[in-house]
Amino acid sequence: MTQETRGERIAKWLARSGVASRRDAERMIEENRIRLNGQPVTHPATFVTNGDIVQVDGEPVSAPERTRLWRYHKPDGLVTTHKDPEGRPTVFASLPEGMPRVISVGRLDLNSEGLLLLTNDGELARRLELPSNGWLRRYRVRVFGVVDEERLASLAQGSVFDGVRYGPIHAVLDSRKGDNAWLTVSLKEGKNREIRKVMAGMNLHVSRLIRTSYGPFQLGTLLRRELEEVSPRVLRDQLPKATEKTPTTQRAPAKQAD
Repeated sequence: MTQETRGERIAKWLARSGVASRRDAERMIEENRIRLNGQPVTHPATFVTNGDIVQVDGEPVSAPERTRLWRYHKPDGLVTTHKDPEGRPTVFASLPEGMPRVISVGRLDLNSEGLLLLTNDGELARRLELPSNGWLRRYRVRVFGVVDEERLASLAQGSVFDGVRYGPIHAVLDSRKGDNAWLTVSLKEGKNREIRKVMAGMNLHVSRLIRTSYGPFQLGTLLRRELEEVSPRVLRDQLPKATEKTPTTQRAPAKQAD
């Protein structure tokens, strides 16, 4: 049986459709949230072919389209999730009408701002998040407290706070006024809320955190809540293999699920 007649594994198909990462799609299968042609999907080794109808939580999902990527200036006060159990406003509900279903590349927490990459392709999101890319993520960070520049520089060797080991962080003091200071902080991979926790370990309170770049992609002059698509040429130049797609000739109904 050829790849064309067998189709594509459903978790990968869902990832390329922008529903979720492949891992999260497999979790959704375990939670009995996925149906194929009206039947529950019980195993990730289920295959989707052209003309099949896939549903998530009862809603049909569109077949994968060409890979697209957007830069978004996330303001603070939005959570990076499709549904928030606490009912807080989300990044995805703030996007303009007509946007396809997208997922984020990594996250920014509720009180963080700046560059957030969005894509309609979960496989691309996974690829961009891989530490093996070696991509720097840069932040402008405003802190309250007394900055010890020597200790700040020592973060580049790795650090331990509250029993948690953190990898190298490159942090430099940009400016200081009274007890407030602005830092530029760069890291290649990080744990949840790492910058805030490391700064707290140095008796510094983070009052603003703005991501200015993610690898080769820059926040630039994007205004808050502004969205701009990365051109296909730039995407190809930065990720020559990440945008390869299996052509699709038919689509399931266009309505998409959360």
